[in-house]
Amino acid sequence: MLKTFPKGGVHPAENKLSASRPIEVLPLPEQVSIPIAQHIGAPATPVVAKGDSVRVGQLIAKSNGFVSANIHSSVSGVVESLDPILDSTGYKKPAITIKVEGDEWMEGIDRTADVKKEISLSSEELIVKINEAGIVGLGGATFPSHVKLAVPKGKKVDVLIINGVECEPYLTSDHRLMLEKADELMVGIMVLKKVLGAERALIGIENNKRDAIAHLKNVSTGYPGIEVYPLRVKYPQGGEKQLIKALIKREVPSGGLPIDVGTVVHNVGTTLAVYEAVQKGKPLVERIVTITGKGVKNPGNYLVRIGTPISKLIEAAGGLPEDVGKVVNGGPMMGKAINSVEAPVTKGTSGVILFPSKESLRGEAQPSCIRCGKCVSACPMGLEPYLLNQLAQRRLYDRMEPERVVDCMECGSCSFVCPANLPLLDYIRLGKTEVFAMIRARKS
Repeated sequence: MLKTFPKGGVHPAENKLSASRPIEVLPLPEQVSIPIAQHIGAPATPVVAKGDSVRVGQLIAKSNGFVSANIHSSVSGVVESLDPILDSTGYKKPAITIKVEGDEWMEGIDRTADVKKEISLSSEELIVKINEAGIVGLGGATFPSHVKLAVPKGKKVDVLIINGVECEPYLTSDHRLMLEKADELMVGIMVLKKVLGAERALIGIENNKRDAIAHLKNVSTGYPGIEVYPLRVKYPQGGEKQLIKALIKREVPSGGLPIDVGTVVHNVGTTLAVYEAVQKGKPLVERIVTITGKGVKNPGNYLVRIGTPISKLIEAAGGLPEDVGKVVNGGPMMGKAINSVEAPVTKGTSGVILFPSKESLRGEAQPSCIRCGKCVSACPMGLEPYLLNQLAQRRLYDRMEPERVVDCMECGSCSFVCPANLPLLDYIRLGKTEVFAMIRARKS
């Protein structure tokens, strides 16, 4: 019987339209705009000025604290400005805009296709390399990877979990990565195992990617301590806590972290970036992005330089269909609609989905909750979304904290199943933000 998490979950239509499309390299744009805050934590501090010439892989913004990440130029050219730009949230954020002139890379970056398997650095040196390369979680959370790998005193990691689930509908970038970069992925896992001192590494993949499961099972035989597990298809299986429960039956406590139960979880894209940083000397300057949608002429998976306008991805896929009603950055469950296709691809951009008008509109919300309990059954965290929604609407934020709103992973399962079409997640997000503000104020 296939493994899965026991509590909640939903089954949205998969729509993996681009699963059979090999990774293509997106041509360089005329210019890129690289935000200095593409990660959870403090924004990086620019170390270049207007008029400076830069090369691919050059540090252009330095991390500002432990929970922060370096930013590197994804192109070679001249810095045009350090002014705020509209990002995918619709707000202006500080960024470094570079006019592209050629494609000259920094010395020391190995761009050959040869897979370098021997890991010569110590665990401490490996963390330094990962930190310097500006690697963050590429599954969408964008948490700085070197922070995750710094195991606190008194804690021990015995199992490393690699997230190849890709449970969001439409997205296929991780699927293609596992098929086309299997050996590099395995070496990246060996690097992470060495850093953490973990004896085992488990790769979890949903069973709708049987070709990737078979391929990685075959390739993993050459790498000790790596196991591949097929998982039952159920959203949001890619959530850290859900994946841990599915694979090793450990329960991360409320408010706790995976390290509290002896494990660390990394996405397959992050693991590939770790391999490239450590073994090839390559900072995080590009990532694989899915561009897809039911009306898209050529849905596909592209290797894209960070800072490239999303419009360039859309052009490569055949342009905007006439009936597009919404462009979503990320998956349809947790992604967010963007108001400009000129917003840049960032480290956290896993996919771009073009939704037709009919599928872009929310159903008309009923006047109130009908008390059916479907949201409670669907919540993978065991919360009561209907109650959190009501508390948020009434601004009773002090009551939301004991109801564990901070445990909400914002997966959208509650809104997905609500027959009254209530915007449950919208209000829960609002309340969660207020509760976190209360907690910060209390600590200060």
